[in-house]
Amino acid sequence: MAGQVQQEPAYVLHRRPFRETSLLVDLLTLNHGKVGVVARGANSARSALKAQLQPFQPLLVDWTGRADLKTLTHTDTRPGAKLGNGTALYSGFYLNELLQKLLSPFDPAQELFAAYIEALDQLASADGDVEPVLRQFEMALADSLGYGFTWDEATDLGQPVQAGQRYCYDPQQGILATPVEHTRLRGLPGQALLALASGDLHNPEARRVAKQVMRSLTDFLLQGKPLNSRALFSGRSGSA
Repeated sequence: MAGQVQQEPAYVLHRRPFRETSLLVDLLTLNHGKVGVVARGANSARSALKAQLQPFQPLLVDWTGRADLKTLTHTDTRPGAKLGNGTALYSGFYLNELLQKLLSPFDPAQELFAAYIEALDQLASADGDVEPVLRQFEMALADSLGYGFTWDEATDLGQPVQAGQRYCYDPQQGILATPVEHTRLRGLPGQALLALASGDLHNPEARRVAKQVMRSLTDFLLQGKPLNSRALFSGRSGSA
């Protein structure tokens, strides 16, 4: 791990108070994946860092240190998407919590970093319909973590999905024609799976299936860890 990094593109995933006047910050970075830093003095009333270290704010950061916890030494802000309030903002918190809890430290994921920026841009202009954005990002995250799958192939048979058939889903195997022990989801319509394979996240049945499958996968990956951001969607049309 590099002892000193300069001008690294980054976003704040989570921050919390540390000692009297500092902050512990989890960053998503372009070249180093998830990085934990201590921002000394950033929690004091006079610190400009406190205002800069906000979720969804594009940053260029410098840090130093050879231990797992780095010391933040400089931060520049850049223009970026504005999520405003309501469903778009809650969706951003959901993405951040997924990344914070599922990414391993210092595991570079440049394609995921790009997918995150694209998701924030789309949320900023989603006009309340955030579900396609959330599903697309969950799929990008699954690919990054090695749990990606194809919607239109039954992996147990090695055969294409058929529109008139029903299928199962297992986080470790993908789409299945026949359930196995502990299969989490059953009865998934082939027509919906084919729609998702073509990128159709507007068909109501396809949206329902995508939400079921990605919820099953994220719950499997979280291994019992709660997602506090899900509660923010209560009573709203968008949902994680």
